Amino acid sequence: MDYLNAFWIGGLICAAVQILLDRTKLMPGRIMVLLVCTGAVLGFCNIYEPFQKFAGAGASVPLLGFGNVLWQGVKEAVDANGFLGIFMGGFTASAVGISAALIFGYLASFIFEPRMKK
Repeated sequence: MDYLNAFWIGGLICAAVQILLDRTKLMPGRIMVLLVCTGAVLGFCNIYEPFQKFAGAGASVPLLGFGNVLWQGVKEAVDANGFLGIFMGGFTASAVGISAALIFGYLASFIFEPRMKK
């Protein structure tokens, strides 16, 4: 039954994003930032974890999940290092994911011959 929750929750999130794209003047980059910030705010309010348990993979869509990872990293770093943790926590928590995206993107550029649009 969990896979059904993941399916419809993920679908609702994607549908909401598509509605924002179609009905507002928000550009895709701003919507992506909105999703990351929403994940961080849900984590801050202790709503993200129960939501993820209910919805499974549908709630851990990359951008919402990334926002929550950033929040968790900042929270842990502030507990360990005080005020300085605000600046280093998000980088520490998300470094592996960001590094993987950069490395795989770079490798894909060798394979698929990227070119600029005119």
